[in-house]
Amino acid sequence: MNTNSTTALQYSVDRKMEDSMDSTKLRDEFLQVLRSRSRRTAEVPLSVEPAQPVRDPLNQETPKPTFSKAMESTPKKDIPNFKELIQEENLYLITEDGDQGHLPVLILSMKESSEKRRPAIVFLHSTNKCKEWLRPLLEAYASRDYMAIAIDSRYHGERASSLTTYRDALVSSWKKGNTMPFVFDTVWDLIKLADYLTQREDVDPSRIGITGESLGGMHAWFAAAADTRYAVVVPIIGVQGFRWAVEHDKWQARVDSIKAVFEEARIDLGKSTIDKEVVEKVWDRIAPGLASRFDSPYTIPAIAPRPLLILNGKEDPRCPIDGLELSESRTRKAYEDPDYLNNFEVVAEPGIGHQMTPLMVKRASDWFDKFLKLFKFRSVYKKQVLWFRGPEHFVVGHSHRL
Repeated sequence: MNTNSTTALQYSVDRKMEDSMDSTKLRDEFLQVLRSRSRRTAEVPLSVEPAQPVRDPLNQETPKPTFSKAMESTPKKDIPNFKELIQEENLYLITEDGDQGHLPVLILSMKESSEKRRPAIVFLHSTNKCKEWLRPLLEAYASRDYMAIAIDSRYHGERASSLTTYRDALVSSWKKGNTMPFVFDTVWDLIKLADYLTQREDVDPSRIGITGESLGGMHAWFAAAADTRYAVVVPIIGVQGFRWAVEHDKWQARVDSIKAVFEEARIDLGKSTIDKEVVEKVWDRIAPGLASRFDSPYTIPAIAPRPLLILNGKEDPRCPIDGLELSESRTRKAYEDPDYLNNFEVVAEPGIGHQMTPLMVKRASDWFDKFLKLFKFRSVYKKQVLWFRGPEHFVVGHSHRL
């Protein structure tokens, strides 16, 4: 090998090490924020309690028919007597002290499988919905021999007592600053969920995917940035640039989706209208770092080199596509190694606003099949990377890559 080639190779190795160190530092800082609220000063051991199926699930708003139609379009294997061959598990994971420390989990899977350890996918619902709303997705993926998992995010579903529980939690977070109901507290739950899934004898710990829609897409994005045990990632209409939106006066649609907390902040700050200052202060209070060091230009690249498919609508006012230019360019650099070039893709569907579509559902399905199923049966080589093994520490392990 000549001197120039050696120098180029060394630069490539140094760059990868630097990127790994940057991602490790970001994860460490993010975990410190997740732990920062008072109730987590004494963490509880992860434990499991049995639960019963939810007969009358609580949606804090009526789901739109278009979203239900998209879920029902999920590719599903035609299996005679399917309902008799599928099994359902309901349980609670105890992730911390307090009522919100009970994480409701719903798992659908086939009773019999050709694989002892199956790939698993975690599905995350949108604002004011619940895990039961995702049942069409769960059944479709279970029919294709995935372990299909859904949870109720904080202050939703079984973790809500009324139609205003989530709204009230957001306002309380602004007032007291002792919880993070917008995204971050549920990310803590998803780290604990990864602890549980990797211990199950029927789940392949190296083949766990995560996806979600809208708020659920944000949960998937941040959980994958925090925990590399989520091996394949597909956020749907969730990825956005929070800082970009503030700087370019494009924050209104996102703010309107949870407006009560911003109105409360406006009053407390003595403002006549919600403005840029109000938005910045609310984000920093209820999700510290969301519009700064943990925004998409920093946390999305941290998912590399794991397969990441971002699905958005080109006309989505809540997730403006122009606000992803910096995030996408930084992330492409994180995937620039020839071995990983095909592991990252961004698709903005023309003419679509803040809506999950059948095309998005199909693309997500194909992505999971490609990276969680097809790759398993091909020859692989090993590359050493930093793998995050829960909220306590990092360990060096091996990832399998084509």
